[in-house]
Amino acid sequence: MHIAIIGTGYVGLVTGACFAEFGVNVTCVDKDAAKIAMLEDGRVPIYEPGLDVLIEKNRRAGRIHFTTDLKAAVHRALVVFIAVGTPPNPDGSPDLSQVEAVAAQIAEALDGYKVIVTKSTVPTGTGQAIRRVMEECCPAGASFSVASNPEFLREGDAINDFMRPERIVIGCEDPQANAILRDLYAPLIQTGVPLVATTVETAELIKYASNAFLAVKISFINDLALLCDRLGCDVLDVARGMGLDSRIGSKFLSPGPGYGGSCFPKDTQALAHLARSQQHRLRIVEAGIAVNDDMHEAMLGKIKTLLGEPYTDKVAGMLGLTFKPETSDLRESPAVAIGAAIRRLGVTLRASDPVAIPEAATLLPDVTFCEDPYETAAGCDLLIIATEWNLYRRLDLERLREVMRTPAIADLRNVCDPMQARRAGFRYLGVGRR
Repeated sequence: MHIAIIGTGYVGLVTGACFAEFGVNVTCVDKDAAKIAMLEDGRVPIYEPGLDVLIEKNRRAGRIHFTTDLKAAVHRALVVFIAVGTPPNPDGSPDLSQVEAVAAQIAEALDGYKVIVTKSTVPTGTGQAIRRVMEECCPAGASFSVASNPEFLREGDAINDFMRPERIVIGCEDPQANAILRDLYAPLIQTGVPLVATTVETAELIKYASNAFLAVKISFINDLALLCDRLGCDVLDVARGMGLDSRIGSKFLSPGPGYGGSCFPKDTQALAHLARSQQHRLRIVEAGIAVNDDMHEAMLGKIKTLLGEPYTDKVAGMLGLTFKPETSDLRESPAVAIGAAIRRLGVTLRASDPVAIPEAATLLPDVTFCEDPYETAAGCDLLIIATEWNLYRRLDLERLREVMRTPAIADLRNVCDPMQARRAGFRYLGVGRR
């Protein structure tokens, strides 16, 4: 089977590489000629563990190709995936202009029957909008089906999530298209991966509902951590006590400075906007958004407490800049937002990250970037742990204290043991830790 994937971001590249690994012939399409040239040269424009190896393996085997020629890719394919961006509009609704533009281009290129599948995260009703756009643009005699196949890939573990998914969701009312998509996913379905077969509209909502629920879970534990700060309780013990209940589970109960990335911020806003458009308010989702918005200021409060005034003669070091470990993604990163707020206080900021320094330099132009934690901490009055990279879980506290001007740690990810930090002579503040 030949498939085409329009869009070479996280979703498009991971989806393409993994289908190629299953033996499918894949053509990845992007209008960015520089990105396509990079991929054809064997270089991957994003950081995702294992993705470069998987792409190179399948590129050499001739199962994955990269092009700017959408028309040629559509001609070869039976299934065409739309995996372009849906960034937020100012009112929180998703901008579907890229999806609709690509749908029109696909329609104009149709030369026979195709299955058009949305991988992009889109609100309920987008499938119908794609159908309308394509019906207006497709040539006489061409035919197509529209389906929704949302992705559930975590940045940093995306390949494993594709290869060993907890479920596959296919929204499609057309029996022929349904059979084609089941055949495409047969290597996973045959291993017992649950398949949710439903309508296009329901599949679209499943994606938003899933992300919103996880975001609310993060906001719940973050809000509870702030209460633990006031009560003198340990939020990690609280989270463990909660998570051992199988009805709750332990995942997404790690307190921190708030969720970020390309999905949770925009998807919660989009779902809340969708509900309001139907004269309904998802009050729990809105509350989760509000808590997340407040977390940056709460973390800044801890930083101010440890630095002490006046701020203008202080130096802080920040470890980690991405919104989570094992990715280079800085979109909506709490670390970047907090770093910018620190600079506005007049604090001199030094920072480090294992993979994201080149991108971060454009967002934080007046920050000094360093290669490792100890260079970052040199001469600092405060060390801020903002992303929980494994590199930061076993810091040599004695060495840190020697290079810092003032030994203090704002542990926004709770990676240090508070008692060990204090025994090493540090003033320490975590998130909901005693």
